[in-house]
Amino acid sequence: MEGSIPDDAVKYLEDTFAANNPGNTLTVEIQPWDGIVNKLQTSLASDAESPDLVETGNTQTALFASVGAFAPLDGQYETLGGSKLIPSFVDAGTWEGHKYALPLYAGARGVYYRKDLLEKAGISVPTTLDELAQAAIDIGKANPDNVDGFSGMYLAAVDIHGVESLMFAGGGDYAKMDNGKWTALINNDASIASLTRVQKIFKEGTAYALADQASQKSFEKFFNENKVAFMVGTGNVGEKIDKSLWDEGKVGVMPIPSTTAGTVGQTFAGGSSISMAAKAHNPELAAKALEIIYSKDFQESIAKAGWTPGNSAYASSQTGAFAEIAPTIVENSKLTPNTPQWGAVAGDNGLRDFFMAIAQGADVRSTASDFSKKLTEALNSEQ
Repeated sequence: MEGSIPDDAVKYLEDTFAANNPGNTLTVEIQPWDGIVNKLQTSLASDAESPDLVETGNTQTALFASVGAFAPLDGQYETLGGSKLIPSFVDAGTWEGHKYALPLYAGARGVYYRKDLLEKAGISVPTTLDELAQAAIDIGKANPDNVDGFSGMYLAAVDIHGVESLMFAGGGDYAKMDNGKWTALINNDASIASLTRVQKIFKEGTAYALADQASQKSFEKFFNENKVAFMVGTGNVGEKIDKSLWDEGKVGVMPIPSTTAGTVGQTFAGGSSISMAAKAHNPELAAKALEIIYSKDFQESIAKAGWTPGNSAYASSQTGAFAEIAPTIVENSKLTPNTPQWGAVAGDNGLRDFFMAIAQGADVRSTASDFSKKLTEALNSEQ
């Protein structure tokens, strides 16, 4: 998927596969996240168009595993890492006792901030979500370097996982399973309070609330260009921040705080899994490709790019300031509802439309109430 695996790891995979399997080649095709669920539903069902291996977001795996689109990987589980593979991701890719998707990488989310700009503006590093929201607003007004187009924080409604991480950290949630049925939580008091704080940032703390998907693909550029002081991002984003800013001590990174000082907020445990298609044309060669993907060199390449690799044994290869806080963030992270129906909810732009409405200033409680009805219906529907 676009923005997932670093170029050097892709090259290593293709070159190593060719060397290990004379007469055969492996081709990696990069796909955009936007619209991927619909595209995979078509390609994985096609005898002619199905890929051999496919990356899916960890919130999408249950959707495809439950309808027989993936082949079981139980036989390779131990040789590819076994218990060292991220357990929550293995669980997310398991359906009716079989493992259909294994963890490729996890992306913990934290807050990157410009220490130099905060110091110039006399603003302390925030220790709670309320302080974070206010700091974004205050530094946006201060604009200490007098930069045209300066904004306190980069936060866009299209960055679903960034927005929901702030929502989760404030005590908000989507839904819970109760007596075999999903009950929406998006409209309870905790979620409303958290979403109201997010809306305050959208309205007063960022100029990017309605930014498009193209902007989201390289939002670190605003940080590098001194146009924002805060941004929510995964570990790999730190690798894209200008080295000079790190070298000059201008960058800080911290877990997203909670509503209580000194307590880390819960955030979305993002990431991807890899699966073999049920209609794979070359299952034996695909199995050999998986062995390379879970090899030491490939997994360490993922780690060096800022991700937590699917095999936790190689997590120590992560470097930099984010690597120091990643274990704490992952420990306090959570997933979206783990059900096949969630892929449909997230895949039809439902979440994006919901957060976009919040960003556009819609009444939070009524918007959340309307969405809770759609969410409850979708999560409890038959496939």
